[in-house]
Amino acid sequence: MYPALAVLQTVADRVEQTLWVGGQGGMEAALVARTGVPFAEISAAGVHGVGLAALPGNLIKLGRGYSQARRILRDFQPHVLFFTGGYVAVPMALAGAGVRKLLYVPDIEPGLALKALAKFANIIALTDESSTRYFSKKKQVVVTGYPLRGELQKVPREQALQTFKFTAELPVLLVIGGSKGAHSINQAVFDNLPTLLHKTQVLHLTGQQDWEEANSIRLALEVHLGARYQPYPYLHEEMSAAFSCANLVLSRAGASTLGELPFYGLPAILVPYPYAWRYQKVNANHLTQSGAALTVENNELSDRLGALVDELLSDPQRLTDMGKKMGVMAAPDAARKIADLLVLLAEEQGKERRA
Repeated sequence: MYPALAVLQTVADRVEQTLWVGGQGGMEAALVARTGVPFAEISAAGVHGVGLAALPGNLIKLGRGYSQARRILRDFQPHVLFFTGGYVAVPMALAGAGVRKLLYVPDIEPGLALKALAKFANIIALTDESSTRYFSKKKQVVVTGYPLRGELQKVPREQALQTFKFTAELPVLLVIGGSKGAHSINQAVFDNLPTLLHKTQVLHLTGQQDWEEANSIRLALEVHLGARYQPYPYLHEEMSAAFSCANLVLSRAGASTLGELPFYGLPAILVPYPYAWRYQKVNANHLTQSGAALTVENNELSDRLGALVDELLSDPQRLTDMGKKMGVMAAPDAARKIADLLVLLAEEQGKERRA
């Protein structure tokens, strides 16, 4: 949902009204509430790959969601629908016949919901050119890049280091496990922490689940090593400083890596999440084949992490080259490009209604 929020920030002063439609019981409502944008809920559920026992209930939810979507569209009368994925978008797309639609595809390879939504879209916006092969040549496809939320800015490195009480004398490894953390990545860091801290400073975003363990480990470290390890459950306003002070990133390979890492020109060690569909593997392979990252399998990370970080940090030229290759893929105006497409479609819809 962060790409959608980024576009919303950019297009807000160019449209008269906006309504965010999300799934019932999800985390969207609280995040959208912070923006002040009105929020509506509908029922939605997946039907592909679910067990026979769950399928009837999911079909009922989709039917209910379609009815709810029709009521929302009848009352709101939008000029354009904007989708970034998820099964909640399918009832809206079905109910929105006659309304122009823009689909944004965050990952390199689209999932099933995005492929289904592509059939309804007037324009498909892509993070990367390589995604064009997944869509019909009859569709209008535009490569925009990944839209970054406005609060992510580049901070002078000295200032960024001071934010976390780090020194400029040692490199910084930024570990990101995602908004909920990544337990296996966290454990690999814990297993290798003494080795890592002899050559680097570690800024570790653990997620809430492993935060207490990380803090206990920090408190048990020798004083000079403890100063080099800064774990946080998560960061909000300080994320710009976190990226700006890092020399190397260790993270999963969700869609955000395709936008955030290039924007900051950060080389990375990527560990695709192994227990879901392959989209993270495809993202990681894309960045690795570009020479901007290295990919490590989840079950190998603990054994390889210490040596791999040492190998990269001991070769500054290689790290610099990886960072440059990552930076080439930056698209800082992606949100504006998508906003332009939305306004274009809305204007076309308006002319059609007035005709």
